[in-house]
Amino acid sequence: MTIKEMKERKKELGYTCAQIAGLSGVPLGTVQKIFSGATASPRYDTLTELEKVLAPPDPSSIREPQAVYGGKQQGDYTLEDYYQIPDERRVELIDGVIYDMASPTSFHQLIAGLIHMKLLSHVLDRRGKCLPMISPIDVQLDCDNRTMVQPDVVIVCDRDKVIERCIYGAPDFVIEVISRSSARRDAVIKLNKYMAAGVREYWIIDPDRQKVLVYRFQKEEYPLIYGFDAQIPVEIWDDGFAIDFREVYEHIRFLYERGT
Repeated sequence: MTIKEMKERKKELGYTCAQIAGLSGVPLGTVQKIFSGATASPRYDTLTELEKVLAPPDPSSIREPQAVYGGKQQGDYTLEDYYQIPDERRVELIDGVIYDMASPTSFHQLIAGLIHMKLLSHVLDRRGKCLPMISPIDVQLDCDNRTMVQPDVVIVCDRDKVIERCIYGAPDFVIEVISRSSARRDAVIKLNKYMAAGVREYWIIDPDRQKVLVYRFQKEEYPLIYGFDAQIPVEIWDDGFAIDFREVYEHIRFLYERGT
């Protein structure tokens, strides 16, 4: 891709320079210089990393959004349509648009499972009231009939929001483990939905680049960008609890070493 094409793609996706830096591993200052025009001839390896984030996905590897479910146009779907989709077909409904969800990878399942276990153990040890939960779980984020999402891991501290069929309202804490096919939905569309709905803390975990983008919406500056060598505090709690991503990395290191 040329720099001009990257700029157009950045605008199309709605990415900020900070999001691109976090997803690509390219330093934020370098990204800002490239997109402002201050750096006219970036290094080849830098452009390659940016292209991994901004290049259009391979159509054969992405299944979202499907054009038609039940004859309606995207943007017109409701929970009535959502509940008519067979259980074996995982989808999300966001502002009337239905998105297919790709099958989770081994990276995805191992990371989400380990973090959920650590969150749950912490709550049980302290006899806390918050409820860590793991996908698949429906979240009726806006309490309307046009959005139902399935985050990978959530923490809900208001137990009144947990009803039999779903979480009704915004969780306090959300984690999404992204893949190439879900990156735009998780890092742009759902990011804005979670922020508007009142989620307090949102982590985007990128196994490919071994990065974690942390959005603490009550703070002035976000995202904070961590590597898989960091201890990341769960700041919805004020007890100093953190997820040690060195342990997370050790848990999945065999997949990186195998090259799959």
